[in-house]
Amino acid sequence: MSLKNIWHLRKVADTSSKPCYICYKPTTSVLITPDNKDFFYVCLGHLKDRNFCSPIVDDAEVAAKKKKEDLDREIELIKREYEEKLKKRKAKDGKAKAKDSDKDKDKEKEADEDEDKKAEEEKDEKIKAIASKDQVPAVNDTPRILSLHKNFYQMRLDRIRNAEIAKRNRDRLKNPTTFPSAPAGDL
Repeated sequence: MSLKNIWHLRKVADTSSKPCYICYKPTTSVLITPDNKDFFYVCLGHLKDRNFCSPIVDDAEVAAKKKKEDLDREIELIKREYEEKLKKRKAKDGKAKAKDSDKDKDKEKEADEDEDKKAEEEKDEKIKAIASKDQVPAVNDTPRILSLHKNFYQMRLDRIRNAEIAKRNRDRLKNPTTFPSAPAGDL
C-alpha cells in the first residue's frame, strides 16, 4: 500500500456536497489521488492554509498563465495605438476645418467617418486575430495539484491502514478454519 502525497482538486455538483474533513461545513471541493484510491472533501479556505497543504507547481499551468498575460498586453497595446491615431486625426482635422469652407466640411465629415469606421474595424480584426491565434483557457487562482503536509498525510495513511486491518479481521472471523477445533479426547 503506497499512497503518494499528490492530490488533485476536483469540484462536484452542489447537490453532492458533503461535510469538510476538517470543519464539517458543506463543501463541493474534493481532493483525490491520481489513482482514485483515496479522496476527501475540503473547504477552499483550508486549501489556502499553508499549514494544511502546499501547491505543486505545474509547468504547463504557469506557461498558460504567462501566455494569457502576454496576450492581454498585446491587445492593450493595439487599443492604445488606435486611440493615439484617433487623437492625431482629430487634432489634424481641427486645424484643417478652420481653414476649409462649409461645402468641404460635409465631404470631410463623411470621409472622416469612413476612416474612423475602417480604423475601428482594423483594430477589431487585429484583436480577433491575436485572440483566435492563441486560444488560452481561463486559469483560476487556486492550484489544481497539491501535497498535504505530513500530519494530515499521515492521518490519511492511518485511516486507510485501519480500514484494511478491519477488513482483514472481518474476513478472519467469517472463515471457520481460523478457529481452533474442539478437543476430541476424554477429560
